[in-house]
Amino acid sequence: MTLFDMSGKVAVITGSTKGIGRAIAERMAEHGAKVVISSRKQDQCDLVAKEINDRFGKGTAVAIAANISSKENLQNLVDESRRAFGKIDVLVCNAASNPYYGPLANISDDQFNKILGNNIVANNWLISMVVPEMIARRDGSIIIVSSIGGLKGSTTIGAYCISKAADMQLARNLACEYGEHNIRVNCIAPGLIKTDFAKALWDNPDTLKSSTSHSPLQRIGIPDEIAGAAVLMGSAAGNFMTGQTVVIDGGRTIS
Repeated sequence: MTLFDMSGKVAVITGSTKGIGRAIAERMAEHGAKVVISSRKQDQCDLVAKEINDRFGKGTAVAIAANISSKENLQNLVDESRRAFGKIDVLVCNAASNPYYGPLANISDDQFNKILGNNIVANNWLISMVVPEMIARRDGSIIIVSSIGGLKGSTTIGAYCISKAADMQLARNLACEYGEHNIRVNCIAPGLIKTDFAKALWDNPDTLKSSTSHSPLQRIGIPDEIAGAAVLMGSAAGNFMTGQTVVIDGGRTIS
C-alpha cells in the first residue's frame, strides 16, 4: 500500500476517450482503480475500455456513453456505473464544451448557454447524483477539470474562461457543503495541453509560439502531465486537500 494506491476504488471519468480524461483514466487504472470510460459515442468508449482492460486486466474498465448536456444521460451513467462496479468512490468531471472563439459581444445565446450548461450546470448535476452514496459511506473525492483560463481574461475564449472560473467556485462551495461528510472537492487547472479540444490554440506554429514563449518551461503540456494530480486527489495522498485549484501550466500564470 502506498499513498497513491487506488486499489478498491471506482472512478467515473467523463470525456475519457481521449486527451486529459483518457490519461486520467489510464493512470487511475494503473494505480489499481476500476474506471468507467464515458463520452458521447459508445464505440469510442468501448475501444478505450478494451485497451485499458488489455493493459491492466479484464474487468478494470467499463464503457458507458453519456452526453453531459442530458440530465437523463448522466443519471444513466451513474446508475450503470453502480450496476457494473457497485459504487462510485471518485468522480472526475472532465468533459467540457467550447463552441465559440471571439469577443463576448458576438457570442450567440445558444453558444453561451451551451458553454455554461455543459461546463458548470452539468457538473453540478452529476456531482449531485453521485454524492448521496459518498455521504452514506463518509468518503469520496470529486475532481473538476477546470483551466487556467478561469484565472485570466481572454479576448477569444472569454465565455469558456467564465465557465472555468465558475468551476473553481463550484469546487469551493461544494467542499464547504460536503466537508462534514469527509467528501473532498477539488479542481485541476491545466495550462495549454496538446489535446484535440485545444487544437485551435496550438495547431498554428505562430499561435503556439505566442502561447509558450512567456512560460518558464517554454513548451506545451501533454495529457499525462495532468493525470498525476488526479491520482493525488483521488487517493489517500490527497485526503486533507479540499476546495483547492491545482494549477499545472508550465509556469504560464506566474510569468
